[in-house]
Amino acid sequence: MRAAESMHWRHWNPGLDNGEKTLGEVLETLPAAPPEAIPLIIRIVENPSSMIALPGAITLERHDAVHVLLGRGLTTQDEAFVIGFTMGATKKLRRWQERVFEFAATKLYPQPYAFTEDDLISWRLGVAEGRKQNVVRLDNLPLENAGHLRLKDLRQMLGIDTLQLRAVNRKMQVIRPDGPATRRLDLDVDGIDAAATVRPDGPPSDWKKERS
Repeated sequence: MRAAESMHWRHWNPGLDNGEKTLGEVLETLPAAPPEAIPLIIRIVENPSSMIALPGAITLERHDAVHVLLGRGLTTQDEAFVIGFTMGATKKLRRWQERVFEFAATKLYPQPYAFTEDDLISWRLGVAEGRKQNVVRLDNLPLENAGHLRLKDLRQMLGIDTLQLRAVNRKMQVIRPDGPATRRLDLDVDGIDAAATVRPDGPPSDWKKERS
């Protein structure tokens, strides 16, 4: 059984300390939802095939790859940052489009996809970071064909600065210390890594009992 088949989606977290692994290797661990499980309103706003999609609209397969590249899990706090970063990286997002997305994500998206006001903090940080970093447009890249590339090399090719991402993670610890994803965000290159030791929604599980 693959890890992705036994892991609850809330517990999945790739982190940033995986540069020697390939994109495909990490994606194999992702407990992703099938495309048909994505609600219609989300596909209208975020799918590039939609006539009214906002800047940064991206296919589900590429979106999953961005989660890995940014070292973020699947909680709405993580999701907000990943979507925001992708939108900001287009360098084409207008203020009125930001308002449209904020309304849709908080008022129209169903649970468990709906954003809280706290999640919007992560989204805005993502937008700002995508604009700030010298990163290529992620929504236009055929990331589905990059599974054989090492993450270290792929991030460098795309202009994704992991040191800057860690700086943003530190900022998030100050702004939203009790967030479901905050406690496991990668902060340091060396030393103890919270991303590898802390689950997002509570104390560590009794994994030995779960395996028996």
